[in-house]
This record gives sequence, C-alpha cells and structure tokens, in this order.
Amino acid sequence: VQLQASGGGLVQAGDSLRLSCAASGRTFSSYAVGWFRQAPGKEREFVARVSGSGGSIYYADSVKGGFTISKDNAKNTVYLQMNSLKPDDTAVYYCAATDRWSHRPLIATSYDYWGQGTLVTVSS
Repeated sequence: VQLQASGGGLVQAGDSLRLSCAASGRTFSSYAVGWFRQAPGKEREFVARVSGSGGSIYYADSVKGGFTISKDNAKNTVYLQMNSLKPDDTAVYYCAATDRWSHRPLIATSYDYWGQGTLVTVSS
C-alpha cells in the first residue's frame, strides 16, 4: 500500500489543522493506520492509531482531548484532526499502515508502510 500524507502548514497556537493520509494499492479496511511525529532533534513518537475497521482507537497521552483520528475506508483515507495546537506540536507528521497483528501496536516498528511526512509548525 502507498501512503500520501498532506494537510500540514504554519499555524498559530490555539489553531486547528486536519491532516489526511490517503492510501492506494490494496484493501484499506485490512490496515490499521497510525500517526507518528518527529520534532527537530527528537525521536519519532506515537500520536494516534486506528484499527482497520475504525472501531479501535488509541492516543498518546500528550494529544488526548485535542486530537481525533478517524478512518474512511470508502475513501481510503485516515484523518487526524488537531485542535488547540501548541508550539510543542511542531513536528513532521507521518502516517503509517500495517495489516499484521502486533503485541506492541503503538511503536513505529509495528508498521510496514510509511508516508512521506507533512510538516506542522505551530507558532506561539
């Protein structure tokens, strides 16, 4: 499966953005999709994950209450709605997908397919 992330940009603190991850190539409903982010000088970190059906969702503690992940299998797209953005949310955001089970679904190595990343910059 090929992934294309989009929707990043420069916003001010408190603003909202919606990222999209468009998939092509295979049956998207078979894939769980995660969002990760990497800030300058920091390691890549988990943000959110949605299961293949969309019925199971996880969030990092740092984004709970502010970010919402959703999956539209008809459109082969996963969204990450980000509200009340903070400067600490500044990072390159990546979407990733996998169709295999993992006992550690929130780590990057559990995903096999990655998009190219989209930059989110939040100014104070």
